[in-house]
Amino acid sequence: MPDHLARDLQTKAQSALTESGVVALRDLQVEHVGDGLLLRGVVSSFYHKQLAQEMVRVVIGDVALVNDIDVR
Repeated sequence: MPDHLARDLQTKAQSALTESGVVALRDLQVEHVGDGLLLRGVVSSFYHKQLAQEMVRVVIGDVALVNDIDVR
């Protein structure tokens, strides 16, 4: 994936989380890694982990996504 496309998708994915109506998702981070994106951060439930992944998936389509969010 070209760098400019990766940066654009990263920015859109990060905005989706930051502007989310779900407060628990606002501090998560999206990073560009290799040919895909990586989700990082901490949430209090598996529901929020999955919700973050699906919100980002809507924005990035079928670009590779690794969900490395911790549930504590």
